[in-house]
Amino acid sequence: MKKKVLVGMSGGVDSTVTSILLQKEGYEVEGVYMKLHQKPGYHEENFAKAQRVGEYLGVKVHFLDLSEEFDKQVYNYFVDSYKQGLTPNPCVMCNRTIKFGKMVEFADSIGADHVATGHYIKCDGEFIYAADDPNKDQSYFLCEVKKEVLPRLLFPLGTWVKKDVKAYAANIEVLKDFATQRESSEICFVENTYDEVLAKHMDIDMPGETVDTEGNVVGTHKGYMHYTIGKRRGFFVDGAHDPHFVLDIKPETNQIVVGTKEKLEEHEFEVKQINLFKDLTEFDCMVKVRYRTTAVPCHVSINDGKARVTLEEPVFGLAKGQIAAFYEADKLIGGGVIC
Repeated sequence: MKKKVLVGMSGGVDSTVTSILLQKEGYEVEGVYMKLHQKPGYHEENFAKAQRVGEYLGVKVHFLDLSEEFDKQVYNYFVDSYKQGLTPNPCVMCNRTIKFGKMVEFADSIGADHVATGHYIKCDGEFIYAADDPNKDQSYFLCEVKKEVLPRLLFPLGTWVKKDVKAYAANIEVLKDFATQRESSEICFVENTYDEVLAKHMDIDMPGETVDTEGNVVGTHKGYMHYTIGKRRGFFVDGAHDPHFVLDIKPETNQIVVGTKEKLEEHEFEVKQINLFKDLTEFDCMVKVRYRTTAVPCHVSINDGKARVTLEEPVFGLAKGQIAAFYEADKLIGGGVIC
């Protein structure tokens, strides 16, 4: 008897090729299009594309409205984090709670054995691994996914290179226009800028004081929610000759703390909301503190639900609220929220 797999279909190239590959491997494929936000016209267009794929493959495509849950778990988290002067990563939280949370629950409801997406990741049922295409690897974004769902996850594109995926799609007559469509990027609910999203919920233009590390007022800024750690533009520093960067954000006083680049250097930090794919309390590994950064060697010690991460070489611009992902070579072993 064929095993059933539920594929998250976005109407794009990656999820389309994923569906085709799994069907060729002998799986009984069903698709699900997940409505996560309220962009006008967005879902009508993309669900129609997903349905077109379903018709081509002869598979059912479900429509799942998760917008209310997405607001609670992802969108509100994004807005609230900026209110607190933090730098959130909504994609990581979406993967944990929605794509590999609610989607898995839906898979259960239709009797699907597996769940698949077009992510560039490899998974052996126990661990997640970096994709073979280093430019497209998305393993970082799955460091908070619950361990118990890993045995059910399938990622056919983990061994593919993006250009080969697009070429594959271009050779399928009904899908030729998919291969040339613009790729989605950044955060799905952000049309243009983060500021536009935040401005819908609060007054973000609240001029305040720029201070140095001693608390001395050295200039002004346009409102603390316009800034993240490491930013070097958009504020004024009296008499500064060297570039200054945001070192800290103080929402309670509407102040930003600034200093020169060397003051962004960090040798250790703490992590909360720790999620590990194996039982560890003290270990050496590699850590990535942002998506597009190189992992650096570190020692991790976990106590009372928090991890102390000691780096062998410094990182710059560590932002509270961002995600730290832990690796052993290309094996993802977990992650958490920088605090």
